[in-house]
Amino acid sequence: MTGSGLYQVNSIGFGTWAWGNAFVWGYNPEKDDMRLAATFRQALNAGINLIDTADSYGTGFWNGRSESLLGRFISALPAHRRSHLLVATKLAPFPWRQGRRGLDRAFAASAKRLNGNLRRVQLHWSTARYAPWQEVALLDGLGDLVQKGQVEELGLSNIGPQRLAWMYDRLIARGISLSSVQIQWSLVSPDEPRTQELLDLCSELGIEVLAYSPLAFGMLCCEPGREPRPTTWVRRQLFRRLLPDSFRIRQLVYAIAKERGVPMVQVALNWCRAKGTTPIPGIRTPKQAIDVAGALTWNLLEDECIELDRERSRCVTRMPSNPFQSR
Repeated sequence: MTGSGLYQVNSIGFGTWAWGNAFVWGYNPEKDDMRLAATFRQALNAGINLIDTADSYGTGFWNGRSESLLGRFISALPAHRRSHLLVATKLAPFPWRQGRRGLDRAFAASAKRLNGNLRRVQLHWSTARYAPWQEVALLDGLGDLVQKGQVEELGLSNIGPQRLAWMYDRLIARGISLSSVQIQWSLVSPDEPRTQELLDLCSELGIEVLAYSPLAFGMLCCEPGREPRPTTWVRRQLFRRLLPDSFRIRQLVYAIAKERGVPMVQVALNWCRAKGTTPIPGIRTPKQAIDVAGALTWNLLEDECIELDRERSRCVTRMPSNPFQSR
């Protein structure tokens, strides 16, 4: 693992789901890899040090591609620069990964692809709805990795407040702290009744909340009146479903962005930040990295947040819920 060092985690990170995913994002290594390397450098130069990935990122032949690309890009950095990064990967609780040692091989493979540049490991989703016994054993195994010094930090993803409280107590009894919890969170994320309860609990326990899909697959960056043309069938179907009902909220995001002289992406991200979360938008181009980092230079006013909250409450059609999200 990367040796311990001082690092600064900003209130925005970036995700790498698209790095290797052809099905949703149209990944093509010949066209994309050089641009992704430039995107990575631009994000770091802009001060974004939190990087999220997963062992399941990368479709088909490119399985694990996101971690492999990150490992290659990070290894090209000077040692002092690497020590300032917080690289977090997620391990998938696939059905065949069972028992306390069920994630050990996956962890070793991720660490190898990342060339040892791994500070935090996260359970990718909850199995509480279909195999709670599997989740308990895997959680204990991840705790073992922390206690053995194989990784510094532990996080969770797609966990609700009820399950989080139980997991927190189980880990803290072993002297293990939880660093973060990931949830889907955006202006058009599902209207989950227990989300605020989760945010309050994390605030009370000192757990960082990472907001994934904060831009709703890029839909919240679409100016009202313009017709976006996503390159993949999945995103085209999603946009066809979400764009009509999100018109008013995108209109408001656009108006705030225009008034402030910033891109829409920064308004959407700063709404997430105003709610006490750390958004981790996916980035694929240097310009996207610049736009995302720019959100760190300003904050929404209270009145702007109230307006956005009001429009959010009126938006009926939302992003699909994650089927593995626990209570």
